[in-house]
Amino acid sequence: MSRWIGGALLVVALVWLPGCTGKRGEHFTLEVDMPAEFKVKTAANYHPAPGETCTLPQRRGRRPERKVFFTEYKPVASRVSYELPLTETVDGCPLVVSSVVFDFYAKWGKRDTDVGGDIAGISIRDRREVDVPMKLDADVLELSRQCQWHFRTVGPHHAIRKILLCNALDAVGRPQKKSAAAVAQRDQLSGKTLRLVLTVTDEELPAFDDRWISVPGGWRRCKGKSVEDLSAYCSGNTTDFKPIKMPDGRICDVYPTCM
Repeated sequence: MSRWIGGALLVVALVWLPGCTGKRGEHFTLEVDMPAEFKVKTAANYHPAPGETCTLPQRRGRRPERKVFFTEYKPVASRVSYELPLTETVDGCPLVVSSVVFDFYAKWGKRDTDVGGDIAGISIRDRREVDVPMKLDADVLELSRQCQWHFRTVGPHHAIRKILLCNALDAVGRPQKKSAAAVAQRDQLSGKTLRLVLTVTDEELPAFDDRWISVPGGWRRCKGKSVEDLSAYCSGNTTDFKPIKMPDGRICDVYPTCM
């Protein structure tokens, strides 16, 4: 066998290795831009390609049709990047990427429990329908989500805790409804970058309605029926308040300035 024939056969063999379905180079780059003190778990999900009748076996634990990536907290804003195939073969079943799901977490204080989290997802389809608009240039499909801290009180000392809520932004930067879905078109992804950009607004808001009154310097916690009332609705009473316990242990009247 000549060297040329042997090389050609090797190329053919490599093309037909399991997991190499689809056109060569059909990959896309997935990026996540995160603010300081954020971390994210990213999962790319695959399902049988259109027209395929194969099914994947039910598994407990390891799921080869799902690619999962983890990051850790960083003190500064950062970007993570992954190269992902548009097609895969698992147990002889041709698959296509169907969605990307993000679980992100952020620190709001110094204690281990001072953490909030939220989720985001991008559905990848053959056609785009009603969805959250993405910014598009020649090489990047960009989805923006703006996160905001919402504060509440818990326990007999009315200690401050925070909840992280993140909403998609429309083309002009206005927050969308929480349930708004982002959709990318699969045949537009090859060789492109799909990017999720997370930002955090400086303004904090109460986590629940009718518990706080806006005052100079921030917010005051309504007293409710008594100082011991944990729910403590304002119910129109804008003069009676209770002290709150700040994350650093201080007892204050106004959040966040501790006046």
